[in-house]
Amino acid sequence: MRFRQDDVDRRRFLTLCVTAVAATLTAPESDAAELPHVAPTDPAARALGYVEDTRMADAKKFPQYQPTQACGNCRQFTKQEGSEYGPCLIFPGKVVHETGWCGAYQAKT
Repeated sequence: MRFRQDDVDRRRFLTLCVTAVAATLTAPESDAAELPHVAPTDPAARALGYVEDTRMADAKKFPQYQPTQACGNCRQFTKQEGSEYGPCLIFPGKVVHETGWCGAYQAKT
């Protein structure tokens, strides 16, 4: 039985896809230092009023804001040892500052 070149290319492509997915799923989580920081100018961050310093939050625009709220005590935030930044579930693939704040804040229980 002879394989056509298209069949070989398709198999090679599928093998590379499966390998890439497996490598992604088994790769260790990235350190916070390697991930990009959420910029306050990012459209999602702007919509949620994200700031890197909770004291800069717009209390008029976000009446639920309290001065004691910060990313560091939000349930969406994961502290990274040795860093002031950590991943946030609201901004996947990016990190936020532990003293930051956004409108999606939820106190840890």
